Amino acid sequence: MSSTERRAHLLILGGTGEAAALAEAAMARYDDQLLVTSSLAGRTGTPAPLPGRVRVGGFGGAAGLANYLAAASVAMVIDATHPFAARISAHAQQACDALGVARLMLRRPEWTRHPGDRWIEVENVAAAASRLPDLGRRAWLTIGARELEAFAGLTDIHFLIRTIDPPPEPPPLASYAIITGRGPFTLAGERHILERHAIDVLVARASGGAATEPKLVAARERGLPVLMLRRPAAPCGTSATSVEEALTWLARELARARTGGRENDFRGDTT
Repeated sequence: MSSTERRAHLLILGGTGEAAALAEAAMARYDDQLLVTSSLAGRTGTPAPLPGRVRVGGFGGAAGLANYLAAASVAMVIDATHPFAARISAHAQQACDALGVARLMLRRPEWTRHPGDRWIEVENVAAAASRLPDLGRRAWLTIGARELEAFAGLTDIHFLIRTIDPPPEPPPLASYAIITGRGPFTLAGERHILERHAIDVLVARASGGAATEPKLVAARERGLPVLMLRRPAAPCGTSATSVEEALTWLARELARARTGGRENDFRGDTT
């Protein structure tokens, strides 16, 4: 049996900064025990380099993911997707439960409301679009390019949109400007954006984590209202809030495979 076949196969459902950090740390700490594959949805044209194997594209629902897990002999799955990627998280739960594959959710900590924050929490983008005209006329949308259609009818509002890659097609908005950038972002940079574009209202998803929090601090400093889309509920299951916690979980799973009477149940990758 080759060294590759003896290693347990870890699938990281990623596309986030936390997923990239986890892949790097897992390779560094458990390289002799783990074969790491990072799965990306493929929505970003220029993803950051990742260690280990990289898979790009969807799986075809929970059944497709289950087929992949079985075919690739995946022993463990860590769901480190964006907190708003509810569909793939649900599919991961269903597929792992069906096959008995160990699953961990790496969930970034939620943001804390501070004195001076003017958050207006809403359930979805439709609710945000409904409330927006009462709050400002120059809105910074930080909700992802796929959600812009909900704001198409607001012709008297100018929108600032930040994306990692330039959108392939013009957004369906009457008045807009586009900037590109990849987090983590700095407070100085976010202050500059608010001032330069005369932003008077921010629209954000309650994604949590430190990488994109500076925009909230900058908005608080200027007393700006923030339309905050609530984070969807996570599926049931074991969760961690840091890469270090996820590494501890990995260590336990590797030890369980060796000492729990399953020394030969590593599901080592043979592809």
